[in-house]
Amino acid sequence: MTLRRLVLWRHGETDYNAAGRMQGHLDSALTQVGWNQARFAVPALARFQPDLIIASDLRRATDTATVLAESIGVPLRIDKRLRETHLGEWQGLTGAEVDERSPGERKRWRMDSTWAPPGGESRVDVADRAAEVVADLRRADQPGETVLLAAHGGLILALTARLVDLPVTSWPILGGIGNCHWVELGLRDGTWRLHAYNAGMTG
Repeated sequence: MTLRRLVLWRHGETDYNAAGRMQGHLDSALTQVGWNQARFAVPALARFQPDLIIASDLRRATDTATVLAESIGVPLRIDKRLRETHLGEWQGLTGAEVDERSPGERKRWRMDSTWAPPGGESRVDVADRAAEVVADLRRADQPGETVLLAAHGGLILALTARLVDLPVTSWPILGGIGNCHWVELGLRDGTWRLHAYNAGMTG
């Protein structure tokens, strides 16, 4: 069958999220709140009837994806290309600590998707590797039409911008993705269309 829909799902809250620390490739763990967020999102995501789930190999995404996969009986694959942005020297720091060390650089990073933190990746770099996953899905024979990617906020933003062909200078207009919130994209006539952004459950 032909791929027609992607759902990009951010992991639940982690200990680093709760502490306001930047994670990147650091392998932080879900908090109890994060586990509950994943469970609470299952009924809404089940309605998309995903045929396959692919998760980042960082455990916060893999654990979140496993909650859904086991609940609805859908195959789960792991792909390290779905990892969050490598934040280089910023990993493990709070925003305030980065601002103290390098005033103005976090704002530059938010506003320029081609700029990377020292030793890290730019949003464009992240989009490049994440887009390879989608390209592979489109080339391969798939078990169905809908695939859910369980990943990270920065990656989801970058991949969404790339798939809808947003000019790189305009990527900063996309807001952040909440924990266990998602993006829905539909493919029609070879063009990806944005159906929902930062959607999620409340309660």
